[in-house]
Amino acid sequence: MHATPTTDNSRVADAPPGNWADRYAPEAVRPYLRLGRIDRPIGFWLLLIPCWWSVGLAEVKLNQPYPNPWLLALFAIGALLMRAAGCAYNDYVDRDYDARSERGASRPIPAGQVTPAEALAFAATCSLCGLLVLLQFNSFTIKLGAASLLLVAIYPFMKRFTYWPQLILGLAFNWGALVGWSAVMGSVGLPALLLYAGSVLWTIGYDTIYAHQDREDDLMLGLRSTAIRFGENTMTWVGSFYAAAIVLWLLAGFLAGTHLIFFMAVVLASLQMAWQVTTLDTTDPANCLRRFRSNRDVGLVIFFGLVADLVISRMAGLS
Repeated sequence: MHATPTTDNSRVADAPPGNWADRYAPEAVRPYLRLGRIDRPIGFWLLLIPCWWSVGLAEVKLNQPYPNPWLLALFAIGALLMRAAGCAYNDYVDRDYDARSERGASRPIPAGQVTPAEALAFAATCSLCGLLVLLQFNSFTIKLGAASLLLVAIYPFMKRFTYWPQLILGLAFNWGALVGWSAVMGSVGLPALLLYAGSVLWTIGYDTIYAHQDREDDLMLGLRSTAIRFGENTMTWVGSFYAAAIVLWLLAGFLAGTHLIFFMAVVLASLQMAWQVTTLDTTDPANCLRRFRSNRDVGLVIFFGLVADLVISRMAGLS
């Protein structure tokens, strides 16, 4: 089954109805906003949040009163640009597969809104702008950030060879958990490594939920994923990954010197993660998409817990 080209007004299958890009952006730029997933901001949040967590943990380690706003802003801009670049590159690599899948057929390349060459040019432009952001950091962080490009490059091909593409996604998508710490400290410490490991497990969990939307299409196309690998045992696997992630995050916070507020935030987030697992219906794409998107709330709860930890600890004179 091949896609029929759609008009610029057509919405991508998993974009929120009435999203700002489809409502307000000029028609000429809408295909590129869709290509970069600007109409679906959940990926931006999931890429950004480990960066912010890591900055917050490093500031706790240094007994600072709040996270550095300049660093938070740089990571927000960088996450927006690099997520757009990564999505465009991913869509370029997967364009033939997307054209034969139900959800992928509405994406800009198979839908005829953007040519493959235009998608590559868009990815390159976003990457160059992202490089300008990266150059604002210290030299160690610049090298560390650049090292993630290998993972980004190979990820789209993994579903052709392994049932664990979500692992490679986790390794690439959470690199900011290392970079955020190094942007503050100039090196990578054990708390950052534990935060990174926990975030990788978190990503495997939530992207397994996401991948269940495409399970039947992937089987038809001969592609692989953890959703196919886990099958009816998905709830057990995802629950185990989430539980391990929570333990690693708590340990990272403990070693960085966080206080009760942070631990309470992680516990609160864990309740939301438990809701995802216990109410998951892998046969219902809408159910899966809602639970996947809800991971933004997990990330923000933990981040604001870190901010509160910094502010209140300083006010209370804790160290």
